[in-house]
Amino acid sequence: MFSLFKGWYQRKFSDPEAVALVFILVVGFLVLYFMGHLLAPLLVAVILAYLLDWPIIRLEKLGLGRRWATSLVILAFGILVVVAVVRILPTVWTQGANLITELPTMFNKAQTFMDSLPQRYPDLIDPAFVDTVTKAIQHRFLGMGEKMVQASISSLISLATLAIYCILVPLMLFFLLADKHRLIRSASRFLPKNRILVGQVWHEMHQQITNYLRGKVIEIIVVGLATYLVFFVMGMRYSALLGVAVGVSVLIPYIGAFVVTVPVTMVALFQWGPTADFGYLMLGYLIVQGLDGNLLVPLLFSEAVNLHPLAIIIAVILFGGLWGFWGVFFAIPLATLVKAVLNAWPSDTGNNDQQLLE
Repeated sequence: MFSLFKGWYQRKFSDPEAVALVFILVVGFLVLYFMGHLLAPLLVAVILAYLLDWPIIRLEKLGLGRRWATSLVILAFGILVVVAVVRILPTVWTQGANLITELPTMFNKAQTFMDSLPQRYPDLIDPAFVDTVTKAIQHRFLGMGEKMVQASISSLISLATLAIYCILVPLMLFFLLADKHRLIRSASRFLPKNRILVGQVWHEMHQQITNYLRGKVIEIIVVGLATYLVFFVMGMRYSALLGVAVGVSVLIPYIGAFVVTVPVTMVALFQWGPTADFGYLMLGYLIVQGLDGNLLVPLLFSEAVNLHPLAIIIAVILFGGLWGFWGVFFAIPLATLVKAVLNAWPSDTGNNDQQLLE
């Protein structure tokens, strides 16, 4: 057994390039695992830097200096963010508060409907079963109320954290973009000398992450706007709130679409009941979801992501369990990193391992 392990170790780690790659990956994992919550502002700044680097490069090609181009792009981006927040956030906030206020009424209607089921179908539905289900839903509803109260108490801390983010993130974003090349040269001095394999993986990952983040932002905007228009035209209540929720749900592949469909269905059902309007609304919503999965995603991510759906779901579960929101957000890039490492690994079996992810 020991000789078998020794032979595997020698085959896999006899190359200094492979050892350097493993060392960097392990150090990066440990830093993110134990210090991820402290590095959250830096992660936000890095994401924004990937998104804004492209227009800065275009301005540089027009003859503008790096720092001037960075300042103009960040200023324009800040104006867009402020306009979006001022125009969208109050509406979403108001609709969210109204929905929370109406939840008890929705719960009472649902309870009345469930209590009537044994009378309608006495041979199929047991009253004791309905009572058990109702109590379970009521218990869960009360638990949600307690969590909302706790969230409101801790909102002051969240507001303080948000204020810190509003100061730190723009500063870090400016220096990441303005001094990009200098920072890369400075960081390369701390890397191992045998880093050809590391450079190969980094080159592939850099392009993949850039394409993924840009595509994901476009997908959020398009899906959220299209869903809002469908809900607004149909006259659905809380259309802005649900449109934003559907747009944000694309951050979690496959799972997000399933989860957000539940509140959409419940709100539409409470508004119209099992009528034709409810059917038309759900049909329009499913058309948007279908166009997103079968047209928009292949168009945006055909070159950025080439992973099997099972690999994506496993990555969401695994990395989400390790790093929470950030693990879910970066699940596909991290899965792509695993694929890039397997693809570049100096081994005769690397290609076979890579096929598992495709």
